[in-house]
Amino acid sequence: MYLKKLSIEHFRKFGDANNTIQFAASKDYKAEKYLNIAPKTTLIVGKNNSGKTTIVEVLRRLLEQTDFRATDFNFDYLQTLLISYTPRKLKNGKIKFPTMKFVLTIGIDNDDPDLLTNIAPFITLGEVKNSEVIIKAVWSPADEELFLKKLSQFVESKKHYKKQLFSHFLSFIDTCKFALTYYNNNDEKREGFHLKQLIELQAIAANTVTNGDCLSSAFSKIVDYRYEHIKDENPFSELDKEIVTINEKLTGYFDKEHTSYVNNSLAKLISSEKCKILLSSDLTFQKLLKSVLKYQYVEGDKNIPENQFGLGYTNLMMIVANIIGYMEKFPETSFNSQINLITIEEPETFMHPQMQELFIRDVNVMIGALLEGHNKHVNSQIIITTHSAHILNSKIHEGNSFNSINYVTENNNCTCAIILDDQTIIPKKENEAEEDEKKRLAQLQYIKKHITFGISQLFFADAAIFVEGISEYVLLQQYMSEHDLLKQKYVTLNLVNGAFAQVYRPLISALHIPVLIITDIDFKREKQERKDRIQMTEAVLSNRETTNTALTEYYGTKIASQIVKSNYFQEGNLMVTCQKAEIQGYYATSFEEALILTNSNNEVIKQVIKELKPQVYQECMEDGGLAEHSYRIQRSLAQDKSNFANRLLYDIIIGTNDAKEIKLPQYIIDGIDFIVRRLEAI
Repeated sequence: MYLKKLSIEHFRKFGDANNTIQFAASKDYKAEKYLNIAPKTTLIVGKNNSGKTTIVEVLRRLLEQTDFRATDFNFDYLQTLLISYTPRKLKNGKIKFPTMKFVLTIGIDNDDPDLLTNIAPFITLGEVKNSEVIIKAVWSPADEELFLKKLSQFVESKKHYKKQLFSHFLSFIDTCKFALTYYNNNDEKREGFHLKQLIELQAIAANTVTNGDCLSSAFSKIVDYRYEHIKDENPFSELDKEIVTINEKLTGYFDKEHTSYVNNSLAKLISSEKCKILLSSDLTFQKLLKSVLKYQYVEGDKNIPENQFGLGYTNLMMIVANIIGYMEKFPETSFNSQINLITIEEPETFMHPQMQELFIRDVNVMIGALLEGHNKHVNSQIIITTHSAHILNSKIHEGNSFNSINYVTENNNCTCAIILDDQTIIPKKENEAEEDEKKRLAQLQYIKKHITFGISQLFFADAAIFVEGISEYVLLQQYMSEHDLLKQKYVTLNLVNGAFAQVYRPLISALHIPVLIITDIDFKREKQERKDRIQMTEAVLSNRETTNTALTEYYGTKIASQIVKSNYFQEGNLMVTCQKAEIQGYYATSFEEALILTNSNNEVIKQVIKELKPQVYQECMEDGGLAEHSYRIQRSLAQDKSNFANRLLYDIIIGTNDAKEIKLPQYIIDGIDFIVRRLEAI
């Protein structure tokens, strides 16, 4: 068995839509020839305060049977209920009661030996066929009739509360008795069930480094668990014999050196027949662990106290210690009889990027080493919540897949959970031809590899911009750093060749953040036209095609004139811009050409071109100026785009007047305005 899905309704930021988390299935680690936990690990990613920790909190509350409070309800949901509570509706009894619902989908492997006794009351005929069982946990008023009566009294007096009405409503809910009730998929109540019978949870908190000897404490527990298991097999071990011997020797020593002295002194005051003391040794294995043994790191030939080691390594070792301890405290058979969950909250705490990149691999190695010496059949599901792009990279690359990644964001003040997998990233079409399948798999492999180069920051950004060239990439970063709104938001800038930007289309659609793709029109020129450095004018533009496959994908045509004359492509949260309007009578084919045409009289632009291409600059200035030869200049800069952009950036940063007056081309300004409008609307 394994936890397949969890739906959360009206708890904290979760509403009644986009509220389902999907988990990776668990398999017996021991049964695998080559252990790889990445495909079996569920990743929950998203920005701070998006609702990641809430998911683990729900599981913890349900297992511990902790009562929920009014402040645990989704406030927008309660506001809607409060508005709906009118005297007329209350009199008719036609109201909706404040309710939280948690739906757990339990996956059943037909070929595993799991004990299904604990979920037997929830199994219906249809669920057996689907190899899954639905368990519904509902938090609602324990006595609806009594709640309705008290609610009517509250509504009658609400006019007195005015602006404090909602806070009084929360207080009112806390005065009412609520109860957690379980139902099967047919909404039939199931009495006497506790989720703890079915699920075992080991929750590892974000900051495990709580004091200077936390590791000693953690590893002492592990040794204690192992000691108890060994004791079950051999009730009186060699160590127990040693402890008995030590106690006898110490007791004898105390009796000889101290007990007699104390008793002789007492005898002068009180008869020895009435009062004597006995000093004896009471050493146990647990006391030995707690007070005698100490934990040290070994580095080369040096032993380093644990409180002097780096926080990153200490945090990693604490996570490892918690996992080992969890696995060691159960007998070898218990893992198969329950759903075993290990949740790790934000493991990146204190870890540098390289450690984060290797985190899943390190955990994999640790579990593999642990299983080598055991016959234990571990089937734990590992669930990681994180806002680390490095751990996301680790999951994708170690598992070679986007499967079992849950992206948690916010939409209309509610948590929005989006289930990602390979099918979401690059959808498979029905009756897909073999050639199309090869292309799709190649695109998927490209994204998996390319995600390493900063693209994974998309999952944690407020907005994203894709650019085609190094010049845009360099200069836009400077522009964004000075923009009043953009510098306050996390807008990730990604360098992607224009021919590949469309590969990200499904992912962009899924992420629900504003995305701008800035690409080049790339007019198709014949060989002779390139040789003659033909400027692109209205007359030359007719029936000309673009070579940019991204534009062809988004605009649905190769005809450049149709693209130029149409509006910018917009689809949901996505906008695609390219060079459209004429600048000084010419159509630019690239960012560099558009920048030159927009700023052809700027002295800094002139000086940079003069430094990089002195002969080209001189010939152009003698024959009309930069604008009239913009295409020739941009072609001459083809191998010097980085130098061109960085030279301009230097002048902009040091703050010369002419550099400050350099303007971005209009199509980029239009795209930035789109991002700003979307961010302002959030």
